[in-house]
Amino acid sequence: MSAPANASYRLPLRVYMEDTDAGGIVYYVNYLKFMERARSEWLRQQGLNQQTLLDEGTQLVVYRLACHYAKPACLDDALEISAEVTHVGRCRMTFEQQVWRAGELLCSATVEIACLSTERMRPKAWPASLTFLTRAS
Repeated sequence: MSAPANASYRLPLRVYMEDTDAGGIVYYVNYLKFMERARSEWLRQQGLNQQTLLDEGTQLVVYRLACHYAKPACLDDALEISAEVTHVGRCRMTFEQQVWRAGELLCSATVEIACLSTERMRPKAWPASLTFLTRAS
């Protein structure tokens, strides 16, 4: 299936001391945290949130991730984190994500998200609250 109509989101973010190592450079795993925030805000843009999904018995988890670090971000940098849905399947979707600083690409990732039943912890089809995912753009 193709991506939904509201497939992309951009999150502005500032790098704080807690995001960096002793040299003031963003610690590599924090890029993944930034991307997680962008995906969560994308979900909010759709009128949903993680807690609502959990209450419905649905959990979205990272199934697969491939990341490329191109350049470092540093303390106090103003970043923009993008999240774009590029593919939706029966119980998985793929995001292409990037971290930008003033138009310069710092990091990119392909993140595959799986939809799980919280009761069985097994893949499940998208619930009614996420049916917008299955509509073509």
